[in-house]
Order: sequence, then C-alpha cells, then structure tokens
Amino acid sequence: MSTRKHTALPKAQTLIEALPWLTRHHGKTVVIKFGGNAMVDEELKAAFAQDVVFLRHAGLKPVVVHGGGPQISSQLEKLGLTSEFKAGLRVTTPETMDVVRMVLAGQVQRELVGLLNQHGPLAVGLTGEDAHTMSAVKRYTEIDGERVDLGRVGEVTAIDTGAIQALLDDGRIPVVSSIARGADDGQVYNINADTAAAALAAALGAETLMVLTDVEGLYADWPNSDDVISQLTASQLEKLLPELASGMVPKMEGCLYAVRNGVNTARVIDGRVQHSILLEIFTDEGIGTMVVPDGPQGGRK
Repeated sequence: MSTRKHTALPKAQTLIEALPWLTRHHGKTVVIKFGGNAMVDEELKAAFAQDVVFLRHAGLKPVVVHGGGPQISSQLEKLGLTSEFKAGLRVTTPETMDVVRMVLAGQVQRELVGLLNQHGPLAVGLTGEDAHTMSAVKRYTEIDGERVDLGRVGEVTAIDTGAIQALLDDGRIPVVSSIARGADDGQVYNINADTAAAALAAALGAETLMVLTDVEGLYADWPNSDDVISQLTASQLEKLLPELASGMVPKMEGCLYAVRNGVNTARVIDGRVQHSILLEIFTDEGIGTMVVPDGPQGGRK
C-alpha cells in the first residue's frame, strides 16, 4: 500500500522548524514595541494581536509597549494644535501633554487591549504612571551644540517592575503606555516609546526586545542599497549611530541600551509585514536586523 499524501504536511514541517526556538524562548520575557504602520492598519493590528497571543500560548511572556504618534498628531490637528518635532522628538506643551495622555491611555491602549482580549481574558492596560512603573526627569535635546527645551518630554530614570511582573506571573499580557511621572516634580511626562521599551526590557531581564518599524530593518548602505544588515554587535551599531536617519536613532539607541543592560538580543523588524513577530522568533531565516552584545556570538536568533 502506498502512503496517502497528506496535503497539510508542510504545516507540520513549519511547526517543527519552530521547535528549537520554542524550546529556547519558553518561559522567557519578550518586550515588543508596537508602532508605525502596524498601529494604524486594521489588518496589521489584528495580525499583531494574534502574534502576541500566540507567543503567550507558546509559553513566552510578552509585554507590549506602545506610543501613538499618528493618533496624537491627528487629535492635535482636530483641536487646532500644531505638532512640532525637534531632533525626532515631539515638543510637548502642557496642553499637548493632556492630549498625549488621553490618546495613549484612552484610545490606543484601549483598542490594543480589546484586540488582544478577543482571544481570551489576557491583556491588562497600564501606563508608566501606574504603580510608579516608570519614573522620569525632564529631557532636553541638543541641536547644533545648543540645549533645546522639549517641554513635557521625559527621560526614564527608574523602573519598578512589580506590577508588570505580577501580571506576567498571573499569565496576563501587560500593555504599557509610554507616559511617566516625574520623580521629583510630580509632572506627567511623554516618553519616547522606543526608549521606554528598551528601559523596560532591561529592567525585566527580557530575553529579547522587538521594535516594530516601517522599514525592513537597518540598511547597510541607504539610500544606495536596500540590503538589510541581518545581525550586528553593540559596538558595530554604536559606530553606525551618527550616520542614521533621525527617526531610526531612538530605535537603535534603544536596542543598544537593551543589549548592554542584560537583554540577550534586540531586533528591529518590519511591522508592515503580517506576522513579522512570528517570522522573526520562530523561523530559521528571521526578518529584520538583530543586535547582539559584544563577545562570542551564536547564530541567528
């Protein structure tokens, strides 16, 4: 008798390919920064939620950190307030901060929690203000050698992981809005979500930090070539930082900070590709750019 051909066999082979990565990441914390096009496209949002829930059911402990640049700009426009950026960071007046807080905690976070909870009672939303999860000080930037005031833009000074760890221990998926309370002045600060995700990944001792963006990864020679750097070390990344486009700087600085503070890998992946998170974690090829600490390195993953 000949063996019957099973049309679903390739699916089984795909699942088996994921086995070593499932084994490696089981029980590990993964911090995912949700942003870019994945945040505004309905299909990509739904696929993102599926990926995160899949990670949770596969035995990983995902934590989602989000900003909300497009949504904030849209709401400011409706209110007749202008969006101003300096060195890639939003200038945040007290009026703007009210909108930022409302949009992040009341709109973006609620929508994301709702998408995740279509798959079960998993997601819980909180902001960096809750339980003093993130404390901050006022952040300045430098342009042409001069210090520039960005208003209510903060820099993370401390992380208290207690509330997030309690949620993870209870099998939940924390969804964190990148807002923090001033450690000294009690003001509420807008925190760059890439920076917040990196600080949180380090504080949690995460296995990996994943940053969703609107490019394929870090390009080797942009704009002359669209070849993506598959893997590089912290030192190699540090040398490249001065040459990067302003939008990529906070993302790559976040990756650098993470791997230099105990996170095993940091990855920038294309959030425009459906299920890019699963492709990166559970396939041999991966997708995007991975940053690893200096020293003896393993292969992809």
